[in-house]
Formats: sequence, structure tokens, C-alpha cells
Amino acid sequence: MIRVLLADDEPLMRVGIRTILSSDPGITVVAEASDGREAAELAGRHRPDVALLDIQMPGTDGFTAITLIRRASPATTVAMLTTFSRDEYVSRALDDGASGFLLKAAAPRELITGVRAVAEGGAFLSPKVTRRVITGFRNRRENRAHPAHERISALSPRERQVLALLGAGLSNAEIARELHLVEDTVKTHVSAVYARIGVKNRVQAAIIAHDTGLSADR
Repeated sequence: MIRVLLADDEPLMRVGIRTILSSDPGITVVAEASDGREAAELAGRHRPDVALLDIQMPGTDGFTAITLIRRASPATTVAMLTTFSRDEYVSRALDDGASGFLLKAAAPRELITGVRAVAEGGAFLSPKVTRRVITGFRNRRENRAHPAHERISALSPRERQVLALLGAGLSNAEIARELHLVEDTVKTHVSAVYARIGVKNRVQAAIIAHDTGLSADR
């Protein structure tokens, strides 16, 4: 069962999202919050698999909540749910460590798919923003001092395999099956890869894998 924390300052929006998520028998909303600080407190208490956060909330916004939730419940994956798809919103959310970015105007099935994807250790971006995000990260990275090839030079052979599979879009469970490892070991490798190449989520890691030509030989 995927346990979800939902944070949105509009009660009717929370009702609608909860109704959509509850239509999937494998998802349950375990807590609801109206601002980011409350969401972090509830995350520490309930330890949800996924925190689904609105960006614009009074008091503590969704961006600040990402950091607070990661401190309160490190195993909780964060996805942003918003009306807006502005480039700076998407980039900031991913930079801060969110693994998903969904639009409130998306179809119900897309919302469920996104929650399932991030809960399984993957990443999910609304199709309407995916191309803009990838282009934005590539443009920004071209201006950085260390090229992508230098950033992966410190990776071990196993970590390179993991990065290549991240680039192919595999979840942690799929990587575990591919490499004949237990999922907890894969999570450890993924965390090590993030730290060594200086990224915070699977989207950024996948772009580096693509830019360096790492291929998952499957």
C-alpha cells in the first residue's frame, strides 16, 4: 500500500485529490496539511511513502516544505502538484530534491501514475513540462565548470551501471532485478551516485547519464 501525505491550502482541492487517489486500491492518503510546516510535522509522524505538495501555500510554501520533509522523514519521496508549469518553479522543485512535478489540470490517471512512479523509486514529470525541464537543465549545465564526464569519473563500475539504468528510466525495484541485487542495496548505490555526481533526484541523474553516453547494456 502506498501511503500519501497531501498538502494543499484549499480544502476542496484536497478532497478532489484524495478522491482520485483513493480510487486506486493500492494508494491511501494517511494525512492532510494546509501548509508546508504542518506537512513536515505530519511527515515526521506518519512517515508516508510520498508527500504530494502544492507549491503556493500561505505561511510555509511547498519549496520550503521539501527541505523540511526531507529532514523529518528522509525516506519520504516528494512530488509537487501545482496549477503552474513555469520553468523556474519546475527547476527549483527539482533542484530542491522533488522527484515529481504534476499539474492539477492533468487527468486523474496521470496523477495516480505519477504517485506510483515516485513511490517505486522513479521520477515523474507531467508530459507538458518534461521537454522544457530537460532543455533547461542541459542549458544550465553547459555553463558549469565541470563537464558531465568529469562528474562521473569517480563512480565505481557498479555505480556506473546504476547510473546507466537510472538514465534508462528504471525504478529501484527494476534496477534490483536487472543487477540481481536486493532493493536496499540499490537504494544505497543510488544515494552514493547522487552524492558523487552532485545531483538530488533521478531526473538530474538521468540527464547526466544521457550526456555522458552511459548505456544500460541489457
